[in-house]
Amino acid sequence: MTTLASTLYLRAFPRMAGWLRDLILVSAGALFVAVFAQVKIPLPFTPVPLTGQTFAVLLAAALLGSKRGAASMALYAALGAFGLPVFAGGASGTSYLIGATFGYLIGFVIAAYAVGLLAERGLERSVRTSIIPFLVGTFVIYLCGAAWLSVFLGSFQKAVLGGIVPFLIGDAIKAAAAALALPAAWKLAK
Repeated sequence: MTTLASTLYLRAFPRMAGWLRDLILVSAGALFVAVFAQVKIPLPFTPVPLTGQTFAVLLAAALLGSKRGAASMALYAALGAFGLPVFAGGASGTSYLIGATFGYLIGFVIAAYAVGLLAERGLERSVRTSIIPFLVGTFVIYLCGAAWLSVFLGSFQKAVLGGIVPFLIGDAIKAAAAALALPAAWKLAK
């Protein structure tokens, strides 16, 4: 009986350890985005603020991979919806969640999956190639954000002018910064 118990324990523990590791990584990714969301610069001509979230989403997704990255961003959105002050500037609640930035929050989940998938295929291994998944992720965030913002503002043109154009230069800098930070993040993650 002792041998059977030992065998069951050895088979169950690696699964439990893997599940616990995934839970910790997904939670850490959500917390990472929440920290960078606190960097908020309101822009007077758009309901979308300038934040550090895009940088954090891209970097976390490259480190976590597709499934854990998407789960991490979904957890981030859920934490904010349940009232934790994780959204831009410490905002929270379902009213903020479904406000002007809802599309961007949905875009975080989809972009994390896309960036993670490209990273799993090896595109995050160097600074030069990691920019590709980060640009794809940024495009996905823009697409989802502008689609929802067009409903919120009443036209797609207004959504592009208020939700994409003002952020192009800053997000290019964030994508480059994420590519530069990736090697150090890999060392830290190990």
